[in-house]
Amino acid sequence: MLDRTYLREHAAEVREALANRGADVDLDAVLAIDEEWRELKARGDDLRHERNQVSSRIGQLKQEGNEEAAQEAIDRSSELKADLEEVEARAGELEAELEEAMLEIPQVPDESVPVGADESDNVEHRRWGFDDLRVDADAVTPHYELGEELDIIDEARGAKTTGAGFYFLKGDGARLEHALIQFMLDVHREQGYVDLFPPIPVKSTSMQGTGQLPKFADDAYRLGGDNLEPYDDEDLWLCPTAEVPVTNMYAEEILLKDDLPLKHQAYTPNFRREAGEHGTKTRGIVRVHQFNKVELVNFVEPETSYDRLEGLLEEAEEVLQRLELPYRILELCTGDLTFASAKTYDIEVWAPADDLEDGPEEGGRWLEVSSASNFEDFQARRAGLRYRPERHESAEYLHTLNASGLALPRVMVAILEYYQNDDGTVTIPEALRPYMGGQEVIEGHGKVGEAALGAGERE
Repeated sequence: MLDRTYLREHAAEVREALANRGADVDLDAVLAIDEEWRELKARGDDLRHERNQVSSRIGQLKQEGNEEAAQEAIDRSSELKADLEEVEARAGELEAELEEAMLEIPQVPDESVPVGADESDNVEHRRWGFDDLRVDADAVTPHYELGEELDIIDEARGAKTTGAGFYFLKGDGARLEHALIQFMLDVHREQGYVDLFPPIPVKSTSMQGTGQLPKFADDAYRLGGDNLEPYDDEDLWLCPTAEVPVTNMYAEEILLKDDLPLKHQAYTPNFRREAGEHGTKTRGIVRVHQFNKVELVNFVEPETSYDRLEGLLEEAEEVLQRLELPYRILELCTGDLTFASAKTYDIEVWAPADDLEDGPEEGGRWLEVSSASNFEDFQARRAGLRYRPERHESAEYLHTLNASGLALPRVMVAILEYYQNDDGTVTIPEALRPYMGGQEVIEGHGKVGEAALGAGERE
């Protein structure tokens, strides 16, 4: 969350930043609550000071034998106590209101972020891998058709067992998924990341710490039902991204300067309700409710966070470079930033099938596989993440960053479409072959059951 003092002293800048984001926040109402709360806190301090003075006089007056004045002081002390209790009660109510309101205010974008209304105003920085493409987009079979033909992706049975937006990977499809996970972990381990395997369910406090709550409650899977109120430590949510447990691993702790930077990576399955619109753009496994992802989380000193963002981006890019998959880098504009981010780069891999209107000139479409973001101290304030610059100095909020390294379903889409062959097989990227026992080609599997029979055979 934002610092209250910063909000108070830079209200005009925050108001402009929120407008650039397109955020609907009544900042005047928040500032009014803050002003009343500060007035009551000051009033409470005055009452407390006066009561202490009166209380100290009571004994002295009694010693002097001035019973009448002592009784007046006792009566005044009682009045002050009642007034103080009333002021503190109201201040407590306002504190809760202010805390709730502050949780709804998004991050202020860094001044380097381009101003724009939505994703159409994002800025493309560079492309990689388009000099010598191995496929012609006009001849590519979409992954959802190819996956069914090879019998390595089964959406129908996933929908039958769980629901729409879930799917089975089978045979070489499942092996390719496992290979990608281990490959990504190995790449990032070479880059200095420490492996974590975090809990999958997370508390409401953890979701709030990284900014998923209260803003995105409707997109998450809540264990125990959706109508539980209020959020408390007994609530559990299925992990929407490893960012949540990994960032909160050090919640309410004070790290040392020597600990930083901390670079953690974690593979987790992730669960999100938002499955997007229907149609060609989201057919197959592009947008689903459960997906695997390797997440990169960094904890750094504030003055190094923007240099680290550039490094983080390069670390995520390396996965696609080793897989030799074409991609591009976008810098998100103010209107497309996520709630907690001060600056974000998206990595979009090229999937050559489905030639959409908003796709590249080569045909096909772009699929986001990573967002590399600097949250500055926004998450740190929510989660209580601090560090001590020197052992004798006061603790300060550190900066957090993260990126997907990468989200797997869309990487698999890109592989199936970019590496497919004229005979309907798929060449396995060379970097993944050691993880698949040296296998070079996915040739598919025979289907099972009556579904594999032709209409005449079924009869």
